[in-house]
Order: sequence, then C-alpha cells, then structure tokens
Amino acid sequence: MSQSLNLESTCTGVIGVGNMGEALLAGLLQAGLPAANICFSEKRDDRAAEIATRYGASRKSNAEIARDCQVILLVTKPQDLGELLVEIMPALNQGVLIISFAAGKSTAFIEGVVGTGTAVIRVMPNTPALIGKGAAAISAGSSVTPDQMKFATDILASSSEVVTVPENQQDAITALSGSGPAYFFAFVEAMIKAGTDLGLSAEISTALTVQTIYGAAGMLKESGMSATTLRENVTSPNGTTAAALKSFTDGGLADLVFKAMTAARDRSQELA
Repeated sequence: MSQSLNLESTCTGVIGVGNMGEALLAGLLQAGLPAANICFSEKRDDRAAEIATRYGASRKSNAEIARDCQVILLVTKPQDLGELLVEIMPALNQGVLIISFAAGKSTAFIEGVVGTGTAVIRVMPNTPALIGKGAAAISAGSSVTPDQMKFATDILASSSEVVTVPENQQDAITALSGSGPAYFFAFVEAMIKAGTDLGLSAEISTALTVQTIYGAAGMLKESGMSATTLRENVTSPNGTTAAALKSFTDGGLADLVFKAMTAARDRSQELA
C-alpha cells in the first residue's frame, strides 16, 4: 500500500547527481522539500562534498536511500539501471515510489526487477531544467496512484513544464524534447559559423545569433501565435528571409529533421 506523500515530510533520495541529477535535487528544494528530507548518492567524494555544501542534502549509499526514502529518483545511464535496481531491491521500502529518468527503460522493465506492485513513474526530462526552463514528460506504471503522480508532477514543475503521456509515446518524446536541445545548439553553431564565414567577427556573430534565437523563442512562447504565423509575419515576398527559407526547403529541412528524430526514437527503443 502506498504511503501518503507531501512536500514537507517525504524523504526523497536522488541516485546520481550529475548535471541532471543536480538540477532535479535543486528542483526538490524549489518545490518546497526541506534539505533535511533530501539525500543523494554519489561515487566521487569531491563531487559529493560539493553537492552537500551547495544544497545541504545528506550523502547516503544506494542501499541506505532504498531503506530510508519513500521516493527515489533514479538518474542513471540506461545501461547501468538493471545493476542498480538489483542492488537496491532488497532494501526498498514497501510503498516506495520510484521515478526513473533512464532513457529507453520502461516501467515494466523496472517492475520486472523490483517486483510488480511497486509504483514506478518514467520521466524524460531535458537539460534546460538546469536553469528552470526544462520540459518533462511523465508516464505512470501499472501501480501508481493519483497522489504519487501529483507528487512527481509537483517536484518536476519547479524546473520544467510537465506533460503526462502514455508510456508508448516516451520514445517519441525522447526524440523531440529529450534530445531536442542538442539539435538547437547544433543549429546555433551553424548560424555562428555562417556569420563568421560571411565576414562577421566571432564575437558579433555569437552575440547576435544567441540574442536572435532567444528573442524568437520568447516570441513563440509569449505571443500565443503559432510558429507558422510568426514565420509568415517575418517573411516578405521575394525578400531576404524568403530567399533563406527557400534554401531550407530546397535542402529538405523538414525531411532532415524527421530523419534525425526518427534515429533518436529508434535508439531509445534499442535501449529498452
């Protein structure tokens, strides 16, 4: 039977405090969990000391987190998840909520190791959570209660926009928002290089590219207009923007993006 969860008293453990794990730990504090109720595990002593000093959370072993915590966030590489689950399974609390951030790994996979009846939520986050501007998609396993889903949503909402999706859509989510920031950064790199190739200094090309992307994203987020409408508004017939966009179309931009996202989706499925 699941335990009642609330932000003030629930013991929550984070296993793995790399960049994403640290962002999630910071998000727990922002969501209202006291530092005294947050613990983490980390292999490297120097990194553990850094996290403990910065956030006030306590370092524990994986087994201690399994024993002490009502909620456990697994922020580990997909290839390491199975071994970790075997390690913590004997010490898990009855009624524990496991929230997994391992790409490609299904709730059924986790339940198959720790036992059916264990509440498991699968999350695909992305790295802008590091600055409180992430996107996260969550899916409930077979034994998750509405209270547990609300708790997971509340802690993620402090650093990300959260959507709930059927689990069979998680691989597509991985290809869209999970890997998406890297597509964006690659496009920015290409714009900066093009600017310098056209004669701008690296400093000016970088500054104008970053501000242009930042402003365009802000317009898309805040205007309420679709990307199509905004694109049309800035594209005069036979103008400079139209000439550039024609090059994108002739080069098969939409097909290239679809091919890239399909490759990411397929790799996510391979990791299952």
